[in-house]
Amino acid sequence: MKLYNRQKKQLEDFKPQDKNNVKIYTCGPTVYSYAHIGNFASYIYWDLLVRTLTANGYKVNRVLNLTDVGHLSSDADDGEDKLEKGAKREGKTVWEIADKYIEAFFKDYRALNLTEPTKIARATDYIEQDIALVDTLTEKGYTYETTDGIYFDTKKFKKYPDFAKLDLDKMRAGARVEFSSEKHNVSDFAVWKFIKEGENHAMRWDYLGRPGYPGWHLECSTIIHTLLGEPIDIHTGGIDHIPVHHTNEIAQSEAAFEKTLANFWLHANFLTVNGEKISKSLGNTYTLADLKEQGFSPLDFKLWVLQGHYRGERNFSFNDLEAAKTRRLNWRNRLAFCYQINPESTFSQEYALELVSNDLNSSEVLAYIDNSTLNLDDWHFVDQLLGLNLSETTPQVSTQILEKINLRETARKSKDYATADKCRDDLAAANITVLDTKDGPIWQYLA
Repeated sequence: MKLYNRQKKQLEDFKPQDKNNVKIYTCGPTVYSYAHIGNFASYIYWDLLVRTLTANGYKVNRVLNLTDVGHLSSDADDGEDKLEKGAKREGKTVWEIADKYIEAFFKDYRALNLTEPTKIARATDYIEQDIALVDTLTEKGYTYETTDGIYFDTKKFKKYPDFAKLDLDKMRAGARVEFSSEKHNVSDFAVWKFIKEGENHAMRWDYLGRPGYPGWHLECSTIIHTLLGEPIDIHTGGIDHIPVHHTNEIAQSEAAFEKTLANFWLHANFLTVNGEKISKSLGNTYTLADLKEQGFSPLDFKLWVLQGHYRGERNFSFNDLEAAKTRRLNWRNRLAFCYQINPESTFSQEYALELVSNDLNSSEVLAYIDNSTLNLDDWHFVDQLLGLNLSETTPQVSTQILEKINLRETARKSKDYATADKCRDDLAAANITVLDTKDGPIWQYLA
């Protein structure tokens, strides 16, 4: 199996440290609002990663975090905590907001038939470990204190700019003086934030005799260290995490524990909508519920995502989603055909796995499926590999439907067209149509 090595800018053979314990960490959502389709595109790609590893005989140990504190509106060290923002918006407590959107996230997650993580980790469950990590960084001389928090001194971590290829001199030249007046370097980041007097921040814990909360980046380092241990095999996330979040995560983890954080980093590229960045101001932050209102299944969207590659920028449109819906209906009807007349296969499961094992190249697998004849066993393999729930959404029809099909066939042969038409209408009401073929009547789904 080959995966793209971001540090070397090339594909490399993936060799886990232990094939029975492939350690993967996925950056999860900040749970202050509904996740949109751009968020879920990433999780669909990482679902494909887990399924591909499993099909190759590996046992995956994957952790997904849930950010329920410390993610400020600037994605750095400035602005309002997003959970506090959500609480004000809805007149709820921050804890209620977190619970509400965690539940909503996993409802959508399961509607997409995404592989369940081995462990789900809420950031607020690891505060004690966060504090221990800040202590370790301080003891090793990597931090300093300002009036608003404990900061990591990036100048002391020599590899800091390497991961994102940062130009620190350019960053310094463009720095806002009022923002970085207490920072030693513009790239320094908070590992712990103090709550200022009069500041409204419901989530707070005492550290150094003052109330505060962990910096956003700290939770990932803490959770990885506690639940997986360094180095992990694969770290996944969005491409937008590279210059700040993942760069800071590497710095604090490797400074504290003196081990490589991850051997492979996989980043999903941006999803745009009709050529524009996803933005609430543009009204294009579509959720799965929005797609459902337009007549689409979450699995139609999943198939649309799998038609592209995780490293390529994707542009979403409802016309393209309609095409994916049609493709999935075609596959369901091909599977339905196999329940009735199981054809001789021209499809190689081994070759399909080889295709997707080349850096998760799902688009080639989809094309191969389109151009091959699959039998029932092949479709079950495709279901396991892609997670499109074809077998569950394409059940064998009921006895009543089969009786109606047979009655229509008898009526048609006897030229009782009124009865045949009535059967056709009854079947259509049950989302079934019938094709008259040389092999007899073949039922299919209408939608």
